[in-house]
Amino acid sequence: MTTPPPQGQNPFAQQGQNPYAQPQGQAPYPQQPGFPQQGAAPYAPVPPEQPRRKLSFKTIKNIVIGVAVVSVVVGGFIASRDDANTAKVGDCMSISDPDSTTDPGLEVVDCSDSKAAYKVEDKKDGTTAGCDRTKYSEYTETGGSDDFTLCLSDYTAK
Repeated sequence: MTTPPPQGQNPFAQQGQNPYAQPQGQAPYPQQPGFPQQGAAPYAPVPPEQPRRKLSFKTIKNIVIGVAVVSVVVGGFIASRDDANTAKVGDCMSISDPDSTTDPGLEVVDCSDSKAAYKVEDKKDGTTAGCDRTKYSEYTETGGSDDFTLCLSDYTAK
């Protein structure tokens, strides 16, 4: 059987001194300038700085592709604005390549323009109806969503 430890005072303990206790009336560490004194209100918390958002390669790539697509669409619209498919009866046309049988380069121009070579006398939808070739030159466009034929008379700007 074992004997229980003695109750009461520890014979090995030093009387009146605790090596780990703070001395009375003194700060545990020397006070450093810029820090609040013991018992003073602490500094107000500083909110963290918002991280800057960096543009990733993927974001930049998507922006460049988007700008390129919009540019192509706008450029195509502007380029096709004066094409033969927009011609109406009474419009004047210029021709950039009269020897071409597939793409003569017809464009709508102002009738006072020196490039005006033809005047639209009739516009027919579809490809079955032709022009009277004794009076008019004929331009037919097929393969798109709107097939049409233009009956053109020679025109010289006045």
